[in-house]
Amino acid sequence: IIDEAHERSLSIDFLLGYLKQLLPRRPDLKVIITSATIDVERFAAMFDAPIIEVSGRTYPVEIRYRPLAESDSGDLLEGIAEAVSELISTSSTGGGEGDILVFLSGEREIRDAAEFLAGRRYARTEILPLYGRLATGDQQKIFTEHSGRRIVLATNVAETSLTVPGIRYVIDPGLARVSRFSQRLKVQRLPIEPISQASAAQRAGRCGRVADGICIRLYSEEDFDGRPEFTDPEIQRTNLASVLLQMASLDLGEIRDFPFLDPPDSRAVSDGLNLLRELGALSSTPRQGERLTKVGRRMSTLPTDPRLARMLLAADQLGCLADVLVIVAAMSIQDPRERPLDHQQAADEKHRRFVQPDSDFLSWL
Repeated sequence: IIDEAHERSLSIDFLLGYLKQLLPRRPDLKVIITSATIDVERFAAMFDAPIIEVSGRTYPVEIRYRPLAESDSGDLLEGIAEAVSELISTSSTGGGEGDILVFLSGEREIRDAAEFLAGRRYARTEILPLYGRLATGDQQKIFTEHSGRRIVLATNVAETSLTVPGIRYVIDPGLARVSRFSQRLKVQRLPIEPISQASAAQRAGRCGRVADGICIRLYSEEDFDGRPEFTDPEIQRTNLASVLLQMASLDLGEIRDFPFLDPPDSRAVSDGLNLLRELGALSSTPRQGERLTKVGRRMSTLPTDPRLARMLLAADQLGCLADVLVIVAAMSIQDPRERPLDHQQAADEKHRRFVQPDSDFLSWL
C-alpha cells in the first residue's frame, strides 16, 4: 500500500517506478495506491489499474473567499484577524463552538501572527503555534484537553502529516514554503509560493472531520481557479545528486530509463552526474557507462547530502572526523541557535561566546 501518494515525495516516486518494474516479475503482488487528492487517471494509466472511489466520512465544508485586497488594509495579519473575527461571530450565532486552524508559511510568520492575534485579546481564546523547531512539550499542547476556543497557527505540516484534533474552522492564506533547487546558484532554496488546488483541498478538508466546517481562503476564487491542479513532484525541484547516488547503489539502472511518473529535467540530471564525478563517487567508462566507485559506495550508506558525506570520508582519512562531524551535523539541519522574540538580545549574548570572526565552521565547532 502506498498511502498519501499525492505528496509525490522522492520515496513515493521511487516506489512507484520500482513497483512498475517489479510487477511483471511478481504477479502475486497486489498494489493499492491511496490518496484524497490524486491525479487518478495518470496513476491508473501508469499501472493499467482500475480506479476505486471510497467516499470518506467527512462533514460538508463551506468555502468562503475573502481576498486580502478587499480587506481593510490588504495586510496578511489584518486579513487573518478579520477572518478570525468572522468565524467567532459565526460560531456565536449558531455555528457551533470549535477551534480554528490557520495555515502559515513558516516559523517567523507564525510568531508574528501569534503576537498580532494576542493583541486582539479574544475572550476565552488560547493561541497555540505549531512548527518543526518548537519544543516537544509545546508541540504536544495541541493534543491536550481544553475549555474555550483555540487558534492553532501551523505550517503545512498540519496539511497531511499531522491531524490537529477538534478543528471546525480553517483560515488558508494560500501560501507555503516549497523546497526548490536553483540550477543557477546550485543551492536548495525555500521560496514562499502559492499552493496548488490539491493542497488547498487538503487544507479545507482539515475542518470537516468532527462537524460541518468553514474554510476561509484569503484569496479570490479566480486566483484559485488559475492555480496548478497539483503540486510539482519533489523529483522536479530537488538536487538530483543524492537521487542518482541512491539509484546507483541500488542498481536501479540509468535514471533516463527509470519509469518515473514525471521524469526529472535533463539539465538537472547532468548537473547531478557532474557533481558526483567531481566528488569521486562515479567513474565513467565507454563500455560500462557510469559506475559507482568505492568512495561512492561508502557515500551512499551515509544518510546525508553527497557533498557532506564526502566531507566525512575525507575527514576520516585526515584524522579529524570528530571535528568535521560536528560541522556536518550543523550544516545538515536548520540553525540550532534559537532567538525567541522576547529574549533576542540575551540569546545573541550567549551565542557570541562561540563566534570565531574568521570562520563560520570554527564557530560551529
